[in-house]
Amino acid sequence: MASMAPTASPSWNRYRGRLETYFDRTAFDAWTALTSDAPVSRIRATVRAGRDAMREMLLDWLPGDMSGLTLLDAGCGTGALAVEAARRGAHVTAIDISGQLVGIARERAPSDVTIDWRVGDMLAPELGQFDHVVAMDSLIHYPQADIVATVTALAARTRRSIEFTFAPRTPALTVLHNVGKLLPRSDRAPAIIPAGEASLRAAFASALPGWGQPRCERVSGGFYKSQALELVRP
Repeated sequence: MASMAPTASPSWNRYRGRLETYFDRTAFDAWTALTSDAPVSRIRATVRAGRDAMREMLLDWLPGDMSGLTLLDAGCGTGALAVEAARRGAHVTAIDISGQLVGIARERAPSDVTIDWRVGDMLAPELGQFDHVVAMDSLIHYPQADIVATVTALAARTRRSIEFTFAPRTPALTVLHNVGKLLPRSDRAPAIIPAGEASLRAAFASALPGWGQPRCERVSGGFYKSQALELVRP
């Protein structure tokens, strides 16, 4: 594992450890199936469809031609977004805390793309600087303070834009998560911590003065509800 960045908080370390255990041990087989075309339960099918839609939206926000540009896929999972960005010509570094998922990403990556796959922390300073950073559903398990601190740390080494997702704070999402507690353990994921759009926007306006916030859009369907916010360097 890459070393933790000095700005990491105790809560970041705590949640990160839980997620590493979950994705490497508890739910590795489930996530391998979810991110493939294998048959899954109806619940997981809605999550798969939602993740596919979110990934396509984030890719639409990036340049169509990324030749010569660098991108950090922060929390790459099994690598679908990283592969598409590389096909556009980007020099992609894809990192995840789960060595198991990165292993699947390496196996699935087509031979016509080159990606720097890493196992470790997205805040590791040795990753360097990037034109664009994408963090899809990799911060939804953290409190808002950690989301803001993490994205702000990434912004210090991002030249153009950051796209990240958060769990929107809505009554419907609260109901879904309460229902989720009654589901079989095989259908559960680590706790998702909702955040408010207005609160996040205000926090980033303070933490990253001058950065634009041109787009903030939600993907919602079944048991998948996630919202993406784009931050653009002035």
